[in-house]
Amino acid sequence: MHRTLRSNTRFDLIVVSTCIVLALAARALPNTMREPVATGMRRSFLAPLVMLQESAERGRQSLLSADAKQAHLDSLSLGAMKAGSLEGENDRLRKLIGLGSRLRWGFIPAEALHGRGVRDETTVILSAGSRAGVSRLSPVIAPEGLVGVVDQVDPTMSHAMLWTHPDFRVSAMSPDGTAFGIAQAHLTGATGGYLIELRGVPFRATLKPGDVIVSSGWGGVWPRGIPIGTVLQEIKTSEGWARTYLLRPAVNPADAYSVMILRRDRLAKGLDGVWQNTAQVDQAAQRILVSGDSAAKAAALAEAAARRAVIDSMARANGAAPLGAAPATPGATDTSAAAVAARAAAARAAAQRAAARRAAAAESAARQADTNTTRRDTVPRRDSVRTDTIPYRPGAAR
Repeated sequence: MHRTLRSNTRFDLIVVSTCIVLALAARALPNTMREPVATGMRRSFLAPLVMLQESAERGRQSLLSADAKQAHLDSLSLGAMKAGSLEGENDRLRKLIGLGSRLRWGFIPAEALHGRGVRDETTVILSAGSRAGVSRLSPVIAPEGLVGVVDQVDPTMSHAMLWTHPDFRVSAMSPDGTAFGIAQAHLTGATGGYLIELRGVPFRATLKPGDVIVSSGWGGVWPRGIPIGTVLQEIKTSEGWARTYLLRPAVNPADAYSVMILRRDRLAKGLDGVWQNTAQVDQAAQRILVSGDSAAKAAALAEAAARRAVIDSMARANGAAPLGAAPATPGATDTSAAAVAARAAAARAAAQRAAARRAAAAESAARQADTNTTRRDTVPRRDSVRTDTIPYRPGAAR
């Protein structure tokens, strides 16, 4: 071990001595030779050292900028996380503005302040009160439909009962007026969520899944035409004289943060066409999507036909059968004189057989017609009977 240390020490001393000698020699060189010697050294055995120095400098710069890059990535991730909620909020605000433009007047915008308690699932605080024109039993709506009704009013805020409240009721009907009933909250036992139960529908009236249910306007609280929900299925109850249906609610109260409160003077004018326009827009959008899909299918078929035509033309140019064509028989591709004569003879024989079949069919048809026709001269006439053949009866004139 001591020998190894000594040899390493000697090697280091030799290297240091060599460097000192080279430095003194370079120092002693004239100015005209210093630059070529330095260039040769940099390009030869000093090049790896220069590259190592450059790599070390880049690593140092990366370490210094790592914190700034991480902070930039964190800000981008936070912005991406907020982008989805901002898009949803903007979409909801656009819908709210569209509802206000359709209502035109008689509404009060308000913010819905949700709590965290057990009773807060069925009630909500609104940021508008009597000073803004809110009164008791004023309907609370959203762009999608029904939310609740105001039950308590203060000067600067009000308290509303959501449709999830056990005491909430609203008269409902189908848009065509063939089915009426009472809508109330329905607590699902499996998930603990809320649906809407439509009770008291006449037994003669039937609703299909997907039918929209709106408020009927009876009772003087709710105007006619506010969407309540969509029919999911019929549920069996002990009432044999009426049907009960389960509805998917049009509005989830937990997602309603911006609502509108209808004033009493607006209720007297009705809400005709407020949600019908939205339904028409949705139907138009659906039709546009369907037409777009059909156009895309037509374009795809046209592209496939063009591709097949190109492939067929290339196959014909190469002497092969087109794509999808039946393979040709060996006799059909033979162009010799004997093969051509044989094909002509076969064609003449087929024509003769076809003519014979047609003649036989015509002869059989004529024979059938002759057997079905009765000759007139074979039918005896009544006046041609001889009188002397009639037997004589006494007292009868001859």
